[in-house]
Amino acid sequence: MRVELVLAPNPGPMTGPGTNTWVVVAGGEAVVIDPGPVIAAHLDAIVAALAGVAPVGVLVTHTHPDHAPAAPPLAQRLGIPTIGPGPGGGFSPDRRIADGDVVEFGGARLVALATPGHTADSTCYRIGDALFTGDHIMGGSTVMVEDMKRYLDSLTMLHRTGLRVIYPGHGPIMRDPDRTIGEYLEHRRQREAQILAAIDGGATTVGAVVRKVYAEVDPRLHPAAAVSVDAHLRKLADEGVVDYRGGGWTGPVAVMR
Repeated sequence: MRVELVLAPNPGPMTGPGTNTWVVVAGGEAVVIDPGPVIAAHLDAIVAALAGVAPVGVLVTHTHPDHAPAAPPLAQRLGIPTIGPGPGGGFSPDRRIADGDVVEFGGARLVALATPGHTADSTCYRIGDALFTGDHIMGGSTVMVEDMKRYLDSLTMLHRTGLRVIYPGHGPIMRDPDRTIGEYLEHRRQREAQILAAIDGGATTVGAVVRKVYAEVDPRLHPAAAVSVDAHLRKLADEGVVDYRGGGWTGPVAVMR
């Protein structure tokens, strides 16, 4: 199996260097994973990376706008189907994939793994001991999370399952998946403790928690941080630890006594 990175030219606070588009080749056939946003030069670069092989599908890991929009025009250009979760975010795949579904190409066997948490439709793709994670696990960064309990369950499901390499949706390749996943789990445990400490220290809204816990983080990222704080608080509320009923940035929160 050969894996080639085609980096989308969409760098930014939320995307890092840009979206990682992966061209995966086996036995003369190929799939494209996460073609990214619709940028003509990027589509041309993906097509160039497919020279000499027969593409069979364009896959997306989730329907966020930095991952899925280029799938339909690329698939149409290549005459192949789009494959992935959905519909959502304006993307509707030709073949909707679910947990455990398989895509075979060139003798390789790609298995879809439902990994909700970052989004409800987040899906990882496993080929042997390699995992393509989209935004479920990102190189050099933590992840914005919509549903914390499901996210932690999804991480735990992948931990210590014989993986040797992670190809993320953003950032560098990770060569020690068990350590990386363990660090992600520990980071969330620490973040939860920091959130509770912020509330004990007088923070009474989501925004106040974000300002305390993410004081050293670029303020442009605070809205994304608030999504993860909300997810932590919803989990803690379900566990009876805090009184929290949502409400966005100004949503009130208190520790249950």
